[in-house]
Amino acid sequence: MSGDLSELYQQVILDHNKRPRNRGRLPTANRVAHGENPTCGDQCSVYLRIEGDRVAEISFDGAGCAISQASASLMTTLVKGHTADEARSMYDEFKRIVTTGEAPEEISDLAAFAGVHAFPARIKCATLGWHAALNALKGEVAPASTEGAAG
Repeated sequence: MSGDLSELYQQVILDHNKRPRNRGRLPTANRVAHGENPTCGDQCSVYLRIEGDRVAEISFDGAGCAISQASASLMTTLVKGHTADEARSMYDEFKRIVTTGEAPEEISDLAAFAGVHAFPARIKCATLGWHAALNALKGEVAPASTEGAAG
């Protein structure tokens, strides 16, 4: 990855961490899921308002490292308006990026997390919010955990 592109991607992560999108409880949520990463202490709650088969609104709250918070912020911007199947496909692409470091050809905010693959413990940080969102989409009440998960 070129230095300019790497710097751009770093700025995406820093921006989402400093100015998280869709942060806070969603009073109209009809699904909620919590996630935790016991390894480092990151916590994330995801709030969804589902209308029909689409995510009408989504927000997150929690505490953790810059990677987990930026990833949750980005995830909310991507998942809103999509179906559960589309969200799962986005997660699969995100997981591929963070585990292999292979970014898609087109410039994408998801690709900002490609560098995470070099730090395997951080993969759990990056995927925490996604795990919580997927649990919320399934209506799963048990907390999502990254323990034992490869992402």
